[in-house]
Amino acid sequence: MPALDDLDLETLDFGSVEPVEFARIVRGTPNRQITELMSGEQRRRVLDEVFGRMHTLFKPDAAAGKDALIRWRITAGDGGEDDVYETHIGGGTCTVTPERTDREPQLSLTMAAPEFLRLVSGNASGPTLFFTRKLKVKGDIRLAGGLTYYFDIPKP
Repeated sequence: MPALDDLDLETLDFGSVEPVEFARIVRGTPNRQITELMSGEQRRRVLDEVFGRMHTLFKPDAAAGKDALIRWRITAGDGGEDDVYETHIGGGTCTVTPERTDREPQLSLTMAAPEFLRLVSGNASGPTLFFTRKLKVKGDIRLAGGLTYYFDIPKP
């Protein structure tokens, strides 16, 4: 495993990085560097990889009986276009749509890319991001509060 300082985030194959290693990389990378990465060409690839793995980290037993659509808006911050993904939890599965649909979500979450990466890697908590106004929540606040229980989020 290379030292964090030796990693070139622009060329790193995020598809080959295990969740615990991803959490370690995010934890050890300065916010400025994450912001630069997520403002560049790798942004969509990193987001696609994170959302593409959600179903593998999903805990169906924890979400038993839930049927919810969550819309994630990852803001560009540089005047570019925001990225929107939707996750549907229901029937013991988690499916991801890599775009906004016409469906009405029970919950919408909006945050910048660095905060999103810290949240999904276990390096930040949703309530802390919310109370520091780095995460905007619209809709079912109880669903937002329980969302982390439905996924096996790495412990960095």
